[in-house]
This record gives sequence, C-alpha cells and structure tokens, in this order.
Amino acid sequence: MTLRRTFRLLALMAALAWTSFALADEALWTRLKGGGQVVLIRHALTTPGVGDPEGMKLDDCGTQRNLSDEGRAHARQLGEAFRRRGITVGRLLSSPWCRSIETAKLAFGATPVLTPALGNLFGRSGEADRQLAGLRPLAGQKPANGNTVMVSHGSTIAALTGIAPDTGEMVVLTPQGDGRFKVAGRMTAHTP
Repeated sequence: MTLRRTFRLLALMAALAWTSFALADEALWTRLKGGGQVVLIRHALTTPGVGDPEGMKLDDCGTQRNLSDEGRAHARQLGEAFRRRGITVGRLLSSPWCRSIETAKLAFGATPVLTPALGNLFGRSGEADRQLAGLRPLAGQKPANGNTVMVSHGSTIAALTGIAPDTGEMVVLTPQGDGRFKVAGRMTAHTP
C-alpha cells in the first residue's frame, strides 16, 4: 500500500469515527431534551496535581485544588450547550469540594445542593461503600421535572458506573428506580 493511500484510508477512518461520535452525542442531547435523565459531570479542569494537598479542608477553597482558567471556560461552555439546546435542569447537586461547586455555578448559574454522596473518593477508598449507598438512590431516581445534574469527581463517577470520565465530561444515566440505572452514554460539551 502506498503512503498516499495509507493517509487517505486513515483520513476516511477518522472522518467515520468523528461522524459516529457526533451522531451518538446528538442522540444523547435528544434524550436530555426529553428530560428524565441523570447527568453525572466530572468537575472541569483544575490546577495541576492529583488529589488534594496535605491539610485540605472542605470549608476552605484555598486549601484545595481548584479550577484553572481553562476549566472555568469549559464549565461555561458546558452550561451554554445546555441552554442552546433547551435542556432543562430540574435539580442541581454537587460534591462539597470547591472545584465541583464552582463548575456547577459557572455552568448553570445557580448554587447547587451539596451532598457528601458526590464527594471525592480519590485516596478515600474506605468511604466508597457508604458513599455509593447514598449515591445509588440519587442516580436511580427519575427526576420530577427536567434532568438531574450532579457534579462530582472522576473517582466517584467511576466507582458508581465503571466509567472514568475526563474533566468536564458527562455520563448520562437513565434511572430505573430503586437505585438502579442504565448508562445511556457519555459526551463532552466543551471544546478542548
């Protein structure tokens, strides 16, 4: 196979993959437009690092890793994507970590209800059973109106769904009741 032919084949494969992702995203946006979904969002991009600094306190944002300027822009883009498509948010919940709260506020222009069930499990695996016991009923409950949006952390979303989302990525769940849900898909609304 010639080099030119190889490049054409790779370009065609990339175009087909992009088209497939775009169609999957539109199907998820349509599902959200109809309401009744739970959207788990990993907080937007933060300052470099993993976990939180030694001595981190939930009531002091200065002791935590927080959103970067790029992350703040991503959070705003996420909210704009919801507004542009007319997606209704019935309930807005957040982890008590500052980066999740700020993501929720910037994206949706409202102060979220804080719930420890959405807290960061990174480095806190001993909390997983208790936390997931509180999170499953939220993920499995069909919203009374619109969609429920929950801003959390990658480790927490992965523990619940088996999906490790990127920063600012959404995992859309269809609630089944009694703490059960089906994963409808995942997507990103911001531009990198």
